Amino acid sequence: MTDIEIPVGKRTARYRFLEMLPGFLTYFFIALPVVLSLLNPLWAAIFIVGYIIMFFIKAIGMAYRTIQGYNFLERARKLDWYERLRELEDPNTSLEAHHKIRSNRSWMLPQHIDNLQRIANEPNSYMKPSETFNAVIIATYNESREVLIPTLEALFASNYDMQQLILILAYEERGPNKKLAEELAERFGRRCSFAAAVGHPSDMPNEVIGKGGNITYAGRYLQTLLENKHIDPDRVLVTTLDSDNRPHPQYLAYAMYAYIIDPNRQHRAYQPIALFLNNIWDVPAPMRVLATGNSFWTIINSMRPHMLRNFASHSQGMASLIQTDFWSTRTIVEDGHQYWRSYFAFDGEYEVTPIYVPVYQDAVLAETYTKTIKAQFLQLRRWAYGASDVAYVGDKGLRSNISFWSFWPRFLRLLESHVSWATAPIIITFGAWAPLIINQEASRSIVAHELPQIASQLQFVAMFGLFITVYLTFKMLPPRPVRYKRRRNIFMLLQWLIMPVVSICYGSAAAVYSQTRLVLGKYLDKFDVTVKAVKK
Repeated sequence: MTDIEIPVGKRTARYRFLEMLPGFLTYFFIALPVVLSLLNPLWAAIFIVGYIIMFFIKAIGMAYRTIQGYNFLERARKLDWYERLRELEDPNTSLEAHHKIRSNRSWMLPQHIDNLQRIANEPNSYMKPSETFNAVIIATYNESREVLIPTLEALFASNYDMQQLILILAYEERGPNKKLAEELAERFGRRCSFAAAVGHPSDMPNEVIGKGGNITYAGRYLQTLLENKHIDPDRVLVTTLDSDNRPHPQYLAYAMYAYIIDPNRQHRAYQPIALFLNNIWDVPAPMRVLATGNSFWTIINSMRPHMLRNFASHSQGMASLIQTDFWSTRTIVEDGHQYWRSYFAFDGEYEVTPIYVPVYQDAVLAETYTKTIKAQFLQLRRWAYGASDVAYVGDKGLRSNISFWSFWPRFLRLLESHVSWATAPIIITFGAWAPLIINQEASRSIVAHELPQIASQLQFVAMFGLFITVYLTFKMLPPRPVRYKRRRNIFMLLQWLIMPVVSICYGSAAAVYSQTRLVLGKYLDKFDVTVKAVKK
């Protein structure tokens, strides 16, 4: 198997170049409107209009994917996935029942019947649901009882047989949650097949301080447990959750259903839709804009298989995790990195399958407004540090035997996504004004004067996607808490006026910061735990 570890210590010259590449490209594209404005305003206008047109085309595609993804989400979470999972137990009998009820036109029914037929024809190639287990690892560091218990209650409210659930509460020995984790493992262990609190030792060699080491240690504990109980790892689907992640009641059954019917399950991950809506009514307006935007971004990506990656909570077969030695312990972005880790471990034969039901998560909320503002930046800085994968992917890919058409499109999309993350809000907001502000001679240019108006018109049309987002946001919001009056709805609408400012101050700033750290070789080696305050 290909070496899939992130290098420790000094990097090679090629690896260092690839680490600096996102930052260099970001600086180049931010500076380009300024340089072109000084040289020739017409060149600047061509670049800026071209960039905005590219953004306009993307916005149309994103608007379409938003509507499509929302419809998939609504249909999928209305289905009884546990019933469909149980039908896999005896596919022949289930097929007979479906043939008798021809009027049933529920969503994805033809695919379900095809799955039943395939399993009936090849019974030895598939496992029975009664022979499988869902293992859930919940990572915790310093979260309170008020955060953890709703997560566990949501998990145990699942439409699923709890005697097929294994629960691991993965706490940090350097943190304060040992006693709470042990108490909750004992309390909820009575309701499932097995539960344990597993403490991750501090100061493990060659590990950054982060979630990856914690859940990997818990995963190795789970591997030993399965060996002792003589349970085949291929029959176990492992889901990782953060302490505030509340899975939809259908998630466990839906994910297991997708796992069983997949003949290539060892080369797959299963990705739910992350919706940051748990506490959306309580957080400040900038955090609401970011949380809602992030929610719809996960919906959009669920409709783009070529872009779908492991993110936050996700599921993967235990046999697959054993082959990759679980998650990386050398990066603070172990979720997205797990995609690339598995991609190279299986020589390019690895994909992520969308699960169209949500795992609800918290938007960022700390004890005070100032702390919330800071905590939000730290979270986005950590996400943006995924730019470190550019060097990992480029270096591994150039030394692998993976085909050109598999590797290079993925690598270029990864690079482009991080550069656009840092540059797009700045160029779209300020680029059209650069010739007039920077070059005095441009004041006599008709092109320079018309450019802001042209850009504004294109941006306005592109904002159609935002209107769709706002409309769907109000349909997806949880019920308004009684402590808020109806005028809170008005603020939920007006908050979108600050989106350009939020995009620059958080999106661009966090991405530029992380990419600059990589340019300077100042690596982030500590996972900044996002504060999870609860408003009572």
